[in-house]
Amino acid sequence: MTSEDFEKVVNSTLKRCTDVLVVKAREYATEDRLHNFQVAAKLEDITPLQALAGMMAKHTVSVYDMCRGGKYTAAMWDEKICDSINYLLLLRALVEAPKHDQSGS
Repeated sequence: MTSEDFEKVVNSTLKRCTDVLVVKAREYATEDRLHNFQVAAKLEDITPLQALAGMMAKHTVSVYDMCRGGKYTAAMWDEKICDSINYLLLLRALVEAPKHDQSGS
């Protein structure tokens, strides 16, 4: 793969990830983009980081399963790869959040 082709893959993937995050923001309709992780943390008596890790595990398992073989469409790969990237971006946001937001309290 040439550098130019690689750059196209990266740029199109990041655009797809951003588009998904924008749609999800509208679906969840709260000012706090990390709301689900805060609430899940309280429900499970864990930290928001741990809540995110638990939710991300499902997506990671799917990627591993796909990498082990089978017939998958480009759309299926796109979805799983973007889900994984987006969870890592959400993790970055949680890590950047003020310390009190990470405690789950």
